[in-house]
Amino acid sequence: MKKIWKGYLDASLILKITIALVIGAAVGFIFGEQASVLTPLGDLLMNLLNFVILPLILFTLIVGVNQTKINSLGRMGGKVFLYYAATSALAIIVGLTVASLFSPGTGMTLDTSETFEAPENPGIVSVLLSIVPSNIVTAFSEFNLLGIIFTAIVFGIAISYLRSKEETQALGEQVYSVANGLNEATMFIVRGVLQYVPIGVFAIVANTVGTQGTGILVELWNVVMVLYVGIAVQISLYILVLVLFKISPAAFFREARTPMLTAFATQSSSGTLPLTLNAAKNLGLSKSLYGFSLPLGATINMDGAAIRIAVSAVFAANVVGQPLGFTEMLMVVLVGTLASIGTAGVPGAGIVMIATVFAQLGLPMEAVALLAAIDVLVGMGATMLNVTGDLVGSNVINKTEEKKKAA
Repeated sequence: MKKIWKGYLDASLILKITIALVIGAAVGFIFGEQASVLTPLGDLLMNLLNFVILPLILFTLIVGVNQTKINSLGRMGGKVFLYYAATSALAIIVGLTVASLFSPGTGMTLDTSETFEAPENPGIVSVLLSIVPSNIVTAFSEFNLLGIIFTAIVFGIAISYLRSKEETQALGEQVYSVANGLNEATMFIVRGVLQYVPIGVFAIVANTVGTQGTGILVELWNVVMVLYVGIAVQISLYILVLVLFKISPAAFFREARTPMLTAFATQSSSGTLPLTLNAAKNLGLSKSLYGFSLPLGATINMDGAAIRIAVSAVFAANVVGQPLGFTEMLMVVLVGTLASIGTAGVPGAGIVMIATVFAQLGLPMEAVALLAAIDVLVGMGATMLNVTGDLVGSNVINKTEEKKKAA
């Protein structure tokens, strides 16, 4: 047993997750709904990942802010927001283009008896206000990532100020030392959690395959296929961007594949955050950058969901026999980009975005119910793309910062 356990610990994480995905899919296919008995193992993984997210964001950001100049942080923040907005718009254009070529939904009949009530879209103003929490404790208890990021940055700046003043330098160094120690302790816990990831992934995949089956996939195969073609095109564009900035795609995906696979299995950008941060560290990125860009990206950067919005809009329009014109497609790009920010942190954000765009274009809400049936299948690929986009952006911005320092 000791040899087996040592072999498990020594094996690469990507190998263990890949084996877990394959075995989980096989178990789910063979045992069907009985595979749901494994659900607690998957729930435990999500609990463990969520358990380390808050201290990881808080202490990583505080330490990161204290390792860079404040004006540099503002400059990087502007680049991060610009990148996220640009790639979200690009992803919607990719989705519209691919969906227009394949025309999913053509010839289908809409079941008007189906209804679906999507959670209310909080809107951009509400999301922006939530960045500044009225209560720090509430921000943490309600898992308000934007509020937690704001809190960490504010305290990081305050500690940096204390360290810069002669009369408070000793006190500032003490506080920073504590934060740095807690950050190292958190990373130690994360390394332990990572050893459980393959087991949790196995359980989640087995349960998903067992309960979803292949019936839904066959029924809406065109929509699922078009979405994954769009995801493949977007990843190809990511590779092109990496090459343009002289970043090795092979080196990037060698580290990114672990969070990508985990995101695919868990369908949670936030839950995958510990692995995404670990990948950024292994890629040699600046902690002051990825400690800010990745938590923010897990909340508001949704390239996968953006492609999903575009494909869903084309699908619904084709089902009712009213293909989207240029004006409607432009509206999808504008509304979809804003919706991806306006639904930050909302459970079932993908469905909320789709409902928001459908309402704006006058598309039938009955189609949302149909698309909700394949939520799991498309959510896996969309989440994987979200995480990939976050890492690509952090790499590109890190490269521009290195050039600035060199100059």
